[in-house]
Amino acid sequence: MSGAAYNKIVVAVDGSSTSGLALEEAVKVAGPRGATVLALYVVDSATPLFDAGFYDPSQVQKAFVESGQRALEDAARHLAAASVKHETRLVSEAPVPGDIGASINEAARQWGADLLVIGTHGRRGVRRLVLGSVAEAVIRQSTMPVLLVRGESAAD
Repeated sequence: MSGAAYNKIVVAVDGSSTSGLALEEAVKVAGPRGATVLALYVVDSATPLFDAGFYDPSQVQKAFVESGQRALEDAARHLAAASVKHETRLVSEAPVPGDIGASINEAARQWGADLLVIGTHGRRGVRRLVLGSVAEAVIRQSTMPVLLVRGESAAD
């Protein structure tokens, strides 16, 4: 690994303050050693709106993609300002449909990452209580080291 503890670091971003904290940790790990950071956003394509009446799923998907693009643009600005080599990737066709944690792991594996950084409380709200958090799914399924970054203890 040419002296660096980690050469390729994936940080999962979702636009939340917690993913911002995870991004900052990725900068701290990457910066001194010259590692490359991939800011990754996986579009949640399995968000059923059972109580919403009629809705157009393509519009919901479009909104998720736009939100992801904004999160990645913000991450890229932050990484560039910190002089960290970086890439961004929006995954709109999840490799593991309906499982964001597995999709994050698979995208990180495909990119050849040797560290995955994720916040412990993103924008998941009540779904986190019912289905388990994305961070928990990531660590349960990961085949690489995972750095968990704890968010503020405010309610989602």
